[in-house]
Amino acid sequence: MKYLLDTHTLLWAVDAPEKLSAQAVEIVCGHDSQVFLSIATPWELAIKANRGRLDVEELLNDFERAVLSAGYEILETTVPQVIRAGMLPLHHRDPFDRLLIAQSLDCQIPIVSCDGVFDLYDVRRIWN
Repeated sequence: MKYLLDTHTLLWAVDAPEKLSAQAVEIVCGHDSQVFLSIATPWELAIKANRGRLDVEELLNDFERAVLSAGYEILETTVPQVIRAGMLPLHHRDPFDRLLIAQSLDCQIPIVSCDGVFDLYDVRRIWN
């Protein structure tokens, strides 16, 4: 099955796996899972690192190699997805999460996240 990881899910998988739910661990480590990351993920990480909110420079230095070696794939973003993200109801204003929501809806891929804000949209969120 296909899954789209929220940014915090990726970070926890890399640095703090104890924070992941049992279901999230199954997904990020499972051999039956096709795990995707949004192109918004490295963008969000870079912005937060630049603001001093995250120490992820090592991950960002070779992001694609690290992601691919973990068996994950980058989900390319389409123009319709970006437009959809901008047109979503304003339940949530975070542009990174809005793009994840649009991609999840467009590709019909559930999001692996502990963030309940995704429940305000018609996406399938997996955590527990």
